[in-house]
Amino acid sequence: MIYGLSHPPGPGATPKPGGWFLKVKPFLAPMLITIILLVGDLQYRILQSYWYTALAIGTSVALEIVLSYIAVGRFPHLASAYITGISVGILVQTPDWFPFVLCSMLSISSKYALRVKGRHLWNPSNLGVSVLLFLVPSAFAPLSDQWGNHPAPTIIILGLGSVILFTLGRLHISLVFAATFIALAPLRGASTYPQWMGELALLTSPSYELFMIFMVTDPKTTTLTWRRQCAVAVLVGVVDTLLRLNRETHAPYYALFIVAPVTNLIEIWWLSRQNARAPLASADTTSQSTRGEAAGVVN
Repeated sequence: MIYGLSHPPGPGATPKPGGWFLKVKPFLAPMLITIILLVGDLQYRILQSYWYTALAIGTSVALEIVLSYIAVGRFPHLASAYITGISVGILVQTPDWFPFVLCSMLSISSKYALRVKGRHLWNPSNLGVSVLLFLVPSAFAPLSDQWGNHPAPTIIILGLGSVILFTLGRLHISLVFAATFIALAPLRGASTYPQWMGELALLTSPSYELFMIFMVTDPKTTTLTWRRQCAVAVLVGVVDTLLRLNRETHAPYYALFIVAPVTNLIEIWWLSRQNARAPLASADTTSQSTRGEAAGVVN
């Protein structure tokens, strides 16, 4: 029960510790990505257009509201839609407006259309970007080196991102992915020092950091335990390396697109199997207890 969202405390009651943080917690990620957008554009002009970014955000939010009312009949929490829209606004690089709308629509629609037992299978913005890159690669290019080689964006993104991921209990996912990426750098760089050092430099790319902070760690589309989350992060890093070895430019987006639904479906199947066994085990225990009582009566 979250303080402030349930019944108010009685007179003189002491509020729960951290109650204010629980209220702010859902807005930490939106605040972070807003800061990233402002710093990136004010300093390096990364956005194609303020209007196009606003269009991506507006499309995401509006469609989220409509689909939520259709699906569950209530007004949704808009933090997720805002993050999706602003991610599209940052990542999509094109002079045309329609890829921003189309990417936002694909992303938000996937949350409602591609679900199994109430769970999302894909990170919304990852799905939208991946599908468009695969189907219409000439329509746009994702954010790459528009931020240049300055260390300031990297420090800001990694610093704020690490603090927020730590408070949300998801920092381990990004750290494991980064460790996997670093460990496999010599393989991707053909074991030569200049090449694999260049591979390591990709981790300082703001676009790659956005991927690590917002896509890989998405609470709605990651597995449920920290061990599984770490295993999935390693798997995404491995698939990313395999794609890079095959000269795939958009490897990280495709790696998560492939790994996330497979691992989520495996977990959903496993949990369903466990839940199906639970009633049988309970029934067997009850039966044994009944037999024991009956034996006691006979004796």
